[in-house]
Amino acid sequence: MFEHIILGLGNAVAPAAIVATFLGTAMGIAFGALPGLTATMGIALLIPMTFDLAPVVAFGAMLGIYVGGVYGGAITAILVSTPGTAMAAATLMEGPQMTAKGESGKALSMTTIASTIGGLFSALALMLVAPQLAKIALSFGPPEYFALAVFGLSVVSGISSGSMLKGCLAALLGLLLATIGVDPVSGDIRNTFGIPALLTGISFVPALIGFFAVSQVIVRLEEILGGKDLSQMKGAVASAIVSAKEIRDNKVNLLRSSIIGTFVGIIPACGAGIASFIAYNKAKQASKTPEKFGTGHLEGLAATESANNAVTGGALVPLLTLGIPGDVVTAIMLGGLMVQGLTPGPLLFTDHPDVVYGIFFSLIIANIFMLILGMGAVKLFAKLIQIPQGILMPIVIALCVVGSYSINNSEFDVIIMACFGVLGYLMEKTGFPLPPLLLALILSPLVESNFRRAMLMSSNDATIFLTRPISCIILLLAIGMVVQNILNERKRKRNLALANKNKRIA
Repeated sequence: MFEHIILGLGNAVAPAAIVATFLGTAMGIAFGALPGLTATMGIALLIPMTFDLAPVVAFGAMLGIYVGGVYGGAITAILVSTPGTAMAAATLMEGPQMTAKGESGKALSMTTIASTIGGLFSALALMLVAPQLAKIALSFGPPEYFALAVFGLSVVSGISSGSMLKGCLAALLGLLLATIGVDPVSGDIRNTFGIPALLTGISFVPALIGFFAVSQVIVRLEEILGGKDLSQMKGAVASAIVSAKEIRDNKVNLLRSSIIGTFVGIIPACGAGIASFIAYNKAKQASKTPEKFGTGHLEGLAATESANNAVTGGALVPLLTLGIPGDVVTAIMLGGLMVQGLTPGPLLFTDHPDVVYGIFFSLIIANIFMLILGMGAVKLFAKLIQIPQGILMPIVIALCVVGSYSINNSEFDVIIMACFGVLGYLMEKTGFPLPPLLLALILSPLVESNFRRAMLMSSNDATIFLTRPISCIILLLAIGMVVQNILNERKRKRNLALANKNKRIA
């Protein structure tokens, strides 16, 4: 094995592999930061160029795009409330608020460091325990996937800032909107109102862009019409980066979130979005200052970013060991591997161990390049917020329109973006939190399809969710999470009432 490790390392650090990984990472960051351009698209464009490359060189470039794409989505999410990818959805809960406080440099540097820690942790997990972790993922069936999705939905009780009731109502609206389109099991058409473009359901990325980006542009427009000066956003301390003490204070948070991201990544079809929300909720539960979450809190940002980048290594576990892609990006990578004449699965480890270890080390190198490129460009990225709003907002709208259209080359997606922009604006004005609706949109297909498949498996016997140990444990954890969040919310309200009472007495 030691010989194979040395050969793999040699393949990964060969000049061609290093250049390919570096360029792939830079390309991935650019694709991730621009709305509508995803890591999936970048790898799909790259594969035809890798036909004549060595396997480790080709896979190094693909891994660079994957790692950079997941990280890059947070850049525009933090700076202009426009997530470059759906994976950066949870970043919107803390990133834009930090930018509004003049802490964009700190937010970007923490994002870079947390993403690197999560990515390196998952890479080490991939190297050390890939076959064992893959066996756990293989035991998941429809009941387990349903339980996991319910566990994800239980996070709503923790991310509903201000009012848990309003958060639950927002989540129910998200579940309702997710039913639009063709029934995943029976094939029946639902809630399309005779509009053919809705047969495929609501496109998630245009909805996400409209919900968080267009709604903010409408808010800015309202402020301008109200006479508020928006010549430029705060940026006086935008060049400050996260301190070593702040990183040390988050060491447990970063480790916990990296573990969550790696585990969720291993389970096929879950993805970085779910991992980020779960990690954010756990960070809030464990925090000594949960009331700061949602106001631009570094602790929350560290959780979401380490978790979503930890998914990258986790998603490679079922791909390499079982030939099962962990998410959409690794499904494209599966094609890239087969183009190289390699068949993912247990035999890959015995027939081509030097290639496997070369891939492992390429993932580590891609994360190191991400750290170098990200930290090197923090000050450059942070200067974006100093662009006058009269210039920046039209650019944001243009990126939103282009990004929404480019997903499916569909004008209807631009309409979806605009509708969700108005919906997001109205929810903000009425005090309804946006993240619960977004999380419900992400998880609804997983909840519905796996619930119905599980019921078909058991001849409509709902006890299947309790008689299978893994699903039962996950459902109990979901109940425990809801109860804990309710107790934390009550404690927060009691403390707030006590503080107000003491203030009146003083």
